[in-house]
Amino acid sequence: MELKVNHLDLEMTDISGSKFQNAKAEAILFNNVNLTKTQIQNANMSQMILNDVNMSEVKISNANLSGTEIRNANLSHLILDQAQLVGTEFHNIVLPQPGDANYNLEENYKPISFQNCNLKDAQLRNCNLSNMDIIDCDITGLRINGYSIEELVKNMERK
Repeated sequence: MELKVNHLDLEMTDISGSKFQNAKAEAILFNNVNLTKTQIQNANMSQMILNDVNMSEVKISNANLSGTEIRNANLSHLILDQAQLVGTEFHNIVLPQPGDANYNLEENYKPISFQNCNLKDAQLRNCNLSNMDIIDCDITGLRINGYSIEELVKNMERK
């Protein structure tokens, strides 16, 4: 299929409700635009840069986020209703599985890193934390399966 080349320079234009299907849209610049409720499906967004964006309540699924870097992000969620005590959620986050294009038989992957993050009151459930390092972190109140890690460390230091 041969694509028709059409460069657009739109300013002060409302393109709400537009559809782009089977289109090549590389190196597009969106500046000072409202993309509320926009849907992007089956798209190659590698090397995309998002800066100074409001992505509250965005849902990302079936995504390859290998090598993704997120900086200066606010993951808070204002509690308006005590029944809704969940803020930002991460579900089923995995390393590549056999059959994935970037799967490595030796599982030699760069480590996932969280730096200078406030994970106060966070919960990790049913997670593989093998070989995880926690370095220079405030562990006040940290519990694993009900055991106070702070107390365990204090007891180890006394011995």
